[in-house]
Amino acid sequence: MSFESAEHVRDEDGRQYHIGVAPGEVASQVMLVGDPDRARRVSEHMDEVRVQRACREYVTFTGTRAGRELTVMGTGIGCDNTEIAVLELLECRRDITFVRVGSCGALRAGVGIGELVVSTGALRLESTSLAFVEEGYPAVAHHEVVLALLSAARQQGATHHAGITAAASGFYGWQARKGLAVEPRFPDLPERLARQGVVNMEMETSTLFTLASAAGVRAGAVCTVFANRPENRFIEPDEKHAAEGRAIDVGLGALDQLAAMDAARGEAPFFTLPAPD
Repeated sequence: MSFESAEHVRDEDGRQYHIGVAPGEVASQVMLVGDPDRARRVSEHMDEVRVQRACREYVTFTGTRAGRELTVMGTGIGCDNTEIAVLELLECRRDITFVRVGSCGALRAGVGIGELVVSTGALRLESTSLAFVEEGYPAVAHHEVVLALLSAARQQGATHHAGITAAASGFYGWQARKGLAVEPRFPDLPERLARQGVVNMEMETSTLFTLASAAGVRAGAVCTVFANRPENRFIEPDEKHAAEGRAIDVGLGALDQLAAMDAARGEAPFFTLPAPD
């Protein structure tokens, strides 16, 4: 086996260097999760798994669910990992819709542990995405994916919120966790962001949204709340499985909604709500 070049690090079959998958092994609907175990959990919703790959920290399953192909990838943590995953997946095919299913910390009091947040856009506390676009380029979710996620959450009766997400490049410093060996530079950052209307904080979404928009594909994100920062609360271990499951179910439901929207849209450029009778 040899690689094509230092610019395109893939083998003669198009297998990508970091994620280990090739064209023909990726579905047009891709769910991105951080935790590899969460990817395995999503794969249990598939009727059949035809591709299973583990390469470095990336764990990938492609199979069928509800009569359609689905790929789920565990990317590991962070915007740098997300960059590699998204760009190498897009080297396998260029018509992907991405739905991130993750975890987050709420920045507002009253956003409960185990509830869901659907991201409409993201504030960059990372620089990975800025290697591709100008600093003022907006990191926004695709409106169709936002609509599908909100619709799925409502149909499933999952308590949910929608709004701006802050994407940090670390778990400690850029999320202003205090009392550690090294104190954060901006200890009041969560409070400042909350005053600006930011709902939650995680570590991947702004890079995903930016790359998807620049590539002309759809992306969205739903995260379950594992922490509430102003209340200084973290999810109990025995609550984590169910909370994670709600986010997975909403993500899968959104992919179902998107398939229905695509069928209803036909050749139109965007899905729009049906006109009233």
